[in-house]
Amino acid sequence: MTDAIHRRSADEEEPGGMLLTQAAAGDEMAWARLVDRYDRLLWTIARLHDLDAESAADVCQTTWLRLVERIDRLRDPDRVGAWLATTARHESRRTLRRTMREQARQGMQPRPAPVPVPGGDDHVWHAVADLPERCRRLLRLLFLTPQPRYSEIAAALDMPIGSIGPTRARCLRRLRTVLREADDIA
Repeated sequence: MTDAIHRRSADEEEPGGMLLTQAAAGDEMAWARLVDRYDRLLWTIARLHDLDAESAADVCQTTWLRLVERIDRLRDPDRVGAWLATTARHESRRTLRRTMREQARQGMQPRPAPVPVPGGDDHVWHAVADLPERCRRLLRLLFLTPQPRYSEIAAALDMPIGSIGPTRARCLRRLRTVLREADDIA
């Protein structure tokens, strides 16, 4: 068990650029570590765009395909996580636009898919659902395990890195208020 914990800890500290270089050279274990590190982030980004599970899986697969296609042309391999987050955001928006066009052609009203929340206290996540969309998205990303780097969160949400901390603080204050109000009602 200690070896597994030590190995995971070492993987998390391994620079993304080094993993990317190893993966580009055909190292399957490096690919596996890249996928382990970033797949949950990509999935969450897709689901934050109200995509259903099938469309979210397609976005993840397409994002990984884009990385394979451009692996030798990334300007800053150490920012592979931010690149993946940006690509997943673009692919999610593209998929959402296509889905909305198809639904409009069929005369259907678009219905957002429910976004699953990370494990934990349902009471807290119900309170998160009452927050503004920007706060919901930010908090869901901040509570992923392993936690994405701020550069990855910034890329996923298309927000400046410098505004993540202050926005997080405002969102957590709002969350505390919502939770207090819910406790007062109960």
